[in-house]
Amino acid sequence: GTSAGAAPPISFNEALQYFQTADLSECRKKVRATVRRQGLAALIHFLFGPPRLQPQLQGERELALAMAQCGLDDNERVHMRILQTIYKKLTHSRLGCPRYGAHWEELGFQGADPGTDLRGTGMLGLMQILYFVMDSQMLPLAQEIFRLSQHETQAPVLTLLLLQNFPFCIMSINITRIVIQALREERLSRECNRRQQVIAVLNDLYMAAFLQLYRVWKWQHKTIADSGFLLKELELSTKKKPKQLLKSLEAYVNRSPAADGLRQPSPPSPSGGSRAGEEISFTGVCDLQVELEGEARLI
Repeated sequence: GTSAGAAPPISFNEALQYFQTADLSECRKKVRATVRRQGLAALIHFLFGPPRLQPQLQGERELALAMAQCGLDDNERVHMRILQTIYKKLTHSRLGCPRYGAHWEELGFQGADPGTDLRGTGMLGLMQILYFVMDSQMLPLAQEIFRLSQHETQAPVLTLLLLQNFPFCIMSINITRIVIQALREERLSRECNRRQQVIAVLNDLYMAAFLQLYRVWKWQHKTIADSGFLLKELELSTKKKPKQLLKSLEAYVNRSPAADGLRQPSPPSPSGGSRAGEEISFTGVCDLQVELEGEARLI
């Protein structure tokens, strides 16, 4: 493959400005802004659901959803710079890397081409990783999560189930998908209206969700066999308690006592988690259709 190693790193704001001015008309045609509800579910949502997003924020939401429909394009220099910046920040490398190759699997993609993993989140999936690694306060956390994702042990073969490694980028893409679904279900409208921002709220919720997953994974010694159940729990928290997640992120940033002491979640019920040794495959996590009625299924 070709290498874009000579390309300079790109900031999140520069990349965002590119998408704000790029022609995303084809991507916008694919956007379904909200989840369809019918019958009693529609009535309950109207009477008791979250407030609607204010009109002046609709354009920013549409941009976020259009980015989620935009695929990785080898011919777009900004796309390649985003990919290279993520690689350099996570690996501490000053050099770039080939566009295709096994090095992407080391970052937690499923194969030699990261673009194949972005179905369902598009470039928004890469943009959220970029935001994570380009924020000076959050970069140490991103690198710490990345180190945990590569966890290795010298333990005997019989204890391989204790390995805590997981595919970092695939996990990140799943979290982005969860955040997108929360936006589409209008679960974030109240916070977006309060802050008069959409993309910033999405990014903060993404980092807050990743922080929560990291703490549970590390403290409770979770393994890849637990991933499906943990992501489902994270999806519920993101939809039902986004404010609580955002407060935990704020505590982490402010280094308050809660930053390092977010209470340990109670152990999951035996019936809710994955059985020990059961293989959870991340293959095709973004290939399945999202169910639009009622609670969205984890893909």
